[in-house]
Amino acid sequence: MGDTFDATTRSRIMALIKSKNTSPEIKVRRAIHAAGFRYQLHRKDLPGTPDLVFPRFRLIVFVHGCFWHWHGCKRSRMPSTNHDYWTAKIERNVKRDAVDRTRLDELGWQVHVVWECQLDVGIHDLLGELAGKRIDLDNP
Repeated sequence: MGDTFDATTRSRIMALIKSKNTSPEIKVRRAIHAAGFRYQLHRKDLPGTPDLVFPRFRLIVFVHGCFWHWHGCKRSRMPSTNHDYWTAKIERNVKRDAVDRTRLDELGWQVHVVWECQLDVGIHDLLGELAGKRIDLDNP
């Protein structure tokens, strides 16, 4: 089955897909901010340009889309058209994520991933982790 759009239209549609300030990322940011935690956004000096950075806690958060970072859930379906392109693209993304995570570990950062399909659970887990770190720092 071929693409339902011509190449120009498909290109325009794909160009609209954001890599920063996505809806899931904003939902995570609002919940974390409302809980009183402050963070830095999209630090280019760190591997992977993390979505949220908590320098005080040495914690990095990535808000990953299930398709783009291949979570394996039902949102991670390979498109039926241009299969070779998408397979290679997703494999590069997954490999890049693994390299970035290794580099961050080596730099002493803890990495937390919130998946798009598990947003509410991910936010809950992240808030618990941050609260625990806050308590640890306040009670040396």
